[in-house]
Amino acid sequence: MFLGAGSVMHGMDDQVDMRRFGGLARYMPITAVTFGLGYLAILGIPPFAGFFSKDAIIEAAFNRPGWTGWLFGAAALIGAGITAFYMSRLFVMTFLGKKRWTDGQHPHESPVSMWLPMAIIAVGSIGAGFGLKALGLLDWLAPAFGGAADHVETERFPSWMVVSVVTLVIVLLGAALAFWLYLARKVRTEEPASANPFVLAARNALYADTINQSLFERPGLFLTRALVYLDSKGIDGLVNTIAGGWSAADPGDYAGCRPVSFERTH
Repeated sequence: MFLGAGSVMHGMDDQVDMRRFGGLARYMPITAVTFGLGYLAILGIPPFAGFFSKDAIIEAAFNRPGWTGWLFGAAALIGAGITAFYMSRLFVMTFLGKKRWTDGQHPHESPVSMWLPMAIIAVGSIGAGFGLKALGLLDWLAPAFGGAADHVETERFPSWMVVSVVTLVIVLLGAALAFWLYLARKVRTEEPASANPFVLAARNALYADTINQSLFERPGLFLTRALVYLDSKGIDGLVNTIAGGWSAADPGDYAGCRPVSFERTH
């Protein structure tokens, strides 16, 4: 996914605002396909790699003892639906729909040095789960966590089949909602003139830069400048004052002194 994002940035001349994308699948087909395979994998759609990991995580959350199992399991299901929604929004606004580019941009496919690694990883996202299962590596860490017997003893309702079906339904609903909202243009993709405080905070990266500048950068600069001033005006100033006072002494006090010669005498 990160390689695909970098490829899009390259093809869009370092543009990072999705509101200025759209329709890139026609101009960057390799990036769109490889990114799409990663998108399906992160959603956990079978038979992609994410299906073999996400469902196992949600099942493990449900199988925690007591009421915490249902709490963590429900939270995991909600997280899966939210992931499906915002990843579908990302894919739709970037590769589908009408173009929303700024003037002067000419999207183009990335060179082979960029899309070849994406293609290799994308192929792995399709067959990695089956490959690990065929090689018997899905449970290779089981001995470190008590073995398969303990897993059978602690297994509870819902079964893995129920978890997989419910997870798939929630993921598809989240993806469908994003496609309906953003592909059918039920919501605006342009940046609104005004926004609530939560949207403004999100646009400003939750004010992380401001916090870092206030708590670390500015105090650090102040401390550095104070130390430089102390060194130049305090320590160096004291040394220079003593040296200046010594050199300003009466030169008559040294009238009887003769310079030392290091020439060889014969």
